[in-house]
Amino acid sequence: MTTVLVADDQPLQRFGFRMLLESQDDMTVVGEAANGTEATRMTAELHPDVVLMDVRMPGLDGIEATRRIVASGGRTRVLILTTFDLDEYAYSGLRAGASGFLVKDAQPEELLSGIRAVATGDAVVAPSLTRRLLDAYVHHLPAATQPGASSGAPDPRLSTLTDRETEIVRVMGQGWTNTEIAERLHLAESTVKTHVGRILAKTGSRDRVQAVILAYETKLVG
Repeated sequence: MTTVLVADDQPLQRFGFRMLLESQDDMTVVGEAANGTEATRMTAELHPDVVLMDVRMPGLDGIEATRRIVASGGRTRVLILTTFDLDEYAYSGLRAGASGFLVKDAQPEELLSGIRAVATGDAVVAPSLTRRLLDAYVHHLPAATQPGASSGAPDPRLSTLTDRETEIVRVMGQGWTNTEIAERLHLAESTVKTHVGRILAKTGSRDRVQAVILAYETKLVG
């Protein structure tokens, strides 16, 4: 059973999410939060598998709440929800440690599969959304987060990667799925998964989303 905390300042939105999630045999909503402060407190108390996190809420917003939840070191994963315009807050949410990003007009099946994937440790951002999101906001990255941008020196987070792993990080940043990587680089999909796992471990990336952001920050993609 996947336990979910719904964080949204709109009561009707929370009601709709609860009705959808509790229609599933493998999900249960353990609580509802109307702002980031409540979401942070209830996560610490209830230890849900997934927090379905709205971005714009009164008081403590979803970005800071995500940052605090991730920093606590618990097992809870955060799935960010935002509006269709892919505003900069969504990018900030991923940088804060969220494991996924979905727009609010996603199909119910997309939301349900996204929650299930995040609960099992995967990252959830459709490749097309990854590309659109990061393309739109990579120019907001401060120079300090791009160590190699001015000096030309290789980023230390990439220094332990093999040539093949570096290549895979690059195409991950371009939005390729594991299946596409396997087909285009003539590798077994199991081999790709092994490479991705090693990349995450070597770079200290929490999940695939963080590795994609790393590819942009270090100019592997741009």
